[in-house]
Amino acid sequence: MPTQTLAIDFGTSNSAAALATAQGVFRIPIERGNETLPTAVFFPEDKGAMRLGTSAAEALIGGEEGRYMRALKSVLGLPLLHETRLICGHRRALSGIIADFLSELRQRAEAVTGQRFVRALSGRPVHFHTADPDKDTQAEADLRACYHAAGFDSVDFLPEPEAAAIACQGMGAEGQIGLIVDIGGGTSDFSVFRTGAGRPEILASHGIRLGGTDFDHAVSMTHAMPHLGLGGQLRRQMGAGLLPVPRAPYVDLATWAKIPFLYTPETRRMVDDMARLAVERERIARFSEVLEMELGHELAFAVERGKIAANSGGAGGRIDMRFITPGLAEEVTPDSLDTALSETRAALRAAAAETLVLAGVGPEEIGRIILVGGSSLMRIVSEEARALCPGAEVLRSEAFTAVVDGLALAARG
Repeated sequence: MPTQTLAIDFGTSNSAAALATAQGVFRIPIERGNETLPTAVFFPEDKGAMRLGTSAAEALIGGEEGRYMRALKSVLGLPLLHETRLICGHRRALSGIIADFLSELRQRAEAVTGQRFVRALSGRPVHFHTADPDKDTQAEADLRACYHAAGFDSVDFLPEPEAAAIACQGMGAEGQIGLIVDIGGGTSDFSVFRTGAGRPEILASHGIRLGGTDFDHAVSMTHAMPHLGLGGQLRRQMGAGLLPVPRAPYVDLATWAKIPFLYTPETRRMVDDMARLAVERERIARFSEVLEMELGHELAFAVERGKIAANSGGAGGRIDMRFITPGLAEEVTPDSLDTALSETRAALRAAAAETLVLAGVGPEEIGRIILVGGSSLMRIVSEEARALCPGAEVLRSEAFTAVVDGLALAARG
């Protein structure tokens, strides 16, 4: 008897697996009874087994010695995927880490269902990389190779917003035109579709490389990094005058996928030299502390919490950085969050509008907008959706599982 195809939503921030059954979609509890698994890993310093998901975050927050990694999907299609680095006593490439993650996900799904899975239907963004077909093609080839290395004999791909449209088919009248707005951790994807008697008709899909991790990056650069020296000045080693503090190391520290690769002797020496020449030495000394104690992910989590709190409205949020320096914190208000995300807002608006153009429909023809993806919970997403199509009903689907639901239904055929 042939085995079923396992539906997998391998996301930048969270992953999920599901099967379609006679009773509906069965989301496989792959994380302590939960339907989603944080896409994160932790390698213990003692060379113990790789930990996944919540266990990885708990090891980091608990202060265990080791290396935490998140946003692995964002390096697909880039040379960084295949570069080997020394991680807790072993030379590893990110491609191998992704394959190990997918292998563990497969094994957990098999343990729960009692089935063996050799075929997968995986979600993928419309574009892994904005306006770069070569990187796009390479990214899918990279992900396919990771699935094969994880023990799957075959894997097919379906764009994530199209999978979400399948899952949300019942949220509108037949013949109505809808817009899926799928904002994940690493990409923003859009599909215009028409509800039919069977599967929805996809009129157009579009996407950009922009997601929740980029929201975090913007907030970190505007709110947290100035406390570590960004925007400051350095004295020249020879001659008069001042130089701006280099921006590049702060960009990397504010980028989830690049944090683990900052902890090198070269970077530490560079930041120590910056501190020695800094006009405001105390701030860059904090950057040195972050590198020395490997606190980059703690800082990223603090920024993420502040962003989420500010997005909820009210008095706003707070980036608590006392793990770097006692009493260090920065407020994130709804207004300062809007300012930090102004470019993000404009990019989302332009991408959604471009999707309508590709579909050949006007904003007034959109009857409903369905928001999916964890980062669709950001206030700017619903605001831009309503501004683009003011006559449409804005609905929320299952933010974290709509894509995997649609993949499972598509896999059933």
